[in-house]
Amino acid sequence: MSRIFDFTDAIVRRPGASVVKGLRAGGGDDPTLDGVLAEHAGYVAALRSAGLTVEELEPLEDFPDAIFVEDPALVFTQGAILLRPGAPSREAEGQYLRDALNRRFPRVLQQADGYADGGDVLVMPDRAWIGLSARTDRTGAAALGALLEELGIRWQVAETPAEVLHLKTASSLVDEETVLATAPLVASGIFAGYRVLEVPAGEEGGANVLRVRDTLLVGTGYPRLAEMLDGYGAKVTVLPNAEIAKIDAGFTCMSLRWRA
Repeated sequence: MSRIFDFTDAIVRRPGASVVKGLRAGGGDDPTLDGVLAEHAGYVAALRSAGLTVEELEPLEDFPDAIFVEDPALVFTQGAILLRPGAPSREAEGQYLRDALNRRFPRVLQQADGYADGGDVLVMPDRAWIGLSARTDRTGAAALGALLEELGIRWQVAETPAEVLHLKTASSLVDEETVLATAPLVASGIFAGYRVLEVPAGEEGGANVLRVRDTLLVGTGYPRLAEMLDGYGAKVTVLPNAEIAKIDAGFTCMSLRWRA
């Protein structure tokens, strides 16, 4: 039986030169272009090493954040959903994914109301959690939920703490029974019923990990987290991500992944 993270395919978008001006919640210095390019290339190589077939889309210079393809779209074996991202500068990104999704999926649905970012959607075996945030509102969550139901996917709203940018900034899937989460999310009780691992204090920036088949991608700079995750049925692969992290990126948001 295949598992929820037994992906076969992925779509990524190569960074454009404008990526260094990407959105960030806390300000800070721009990343270096060379650094972002190197880290993104390493990420794509890791997906391929895990056994995925990866399609690389061309850069979109008019959209600095376009490398984060999971915010304007969600993909599943049975279909794809084009979202309405909550940041005004990103609202039109989905139209540049439409052709690629139409080639790959039997159905491509379109969110019409409210706002929702893919970074706020954590898919578990039994349901998709939709986190409310500055980028995903209640109207958007309900609209997305209706589309998920069309694809046969259960969903539930997660009331995320105010300081959380995206649900998956502070939580991610480790295996089919286990969620990794920061202390505020653990305390919120959102993930009652799952095994929950708390991110070690001081390493909260590493909470967004990516399970791909039998590989678990973890950022450099989080040695205690990497050690904790070792032994959950996956090979922990540590990837440099310090430059991309300056523009609020995580591993999950840089690709659309599904089982063909």
